[in-house]
Amino acid sequence: MKTTRKRYSAEFKAKVAMEAIRGDLTLAELAAKHGVHHTMIGAWKRQATDGMASLFDGGDQAGKAASEAEIEKLHAKIGQLFVERDFWARASGR
Repeated sequence: MKTTRKRYSAEFKAKVAMEAIRGDLTLAELAAKHGVHHTMIGAWKRQATDGMASLFDGGDQAGKAASEAEIEKLHAKIGQLFVERDFWARASGR
């Protein structure tokens, strides 16, 4: 007899977590309503509240990653220009 775990979609988890955050029903009532164990709902609620700060911080992280990539590209270009300058200086006999 093989049992498989039930998988829940992200939309379902978000919906249940938002209901838990609202606090209209207890975790036990939500568990009975949706057929999910109350500890899972508590974990989804915790993940939602912990991840909420990253929603507002996400733009900064993307901006930082883009600017760091741009800085890397510029450093590579500077290195290339130094090498070319040194090459042409030696080639011209200076």
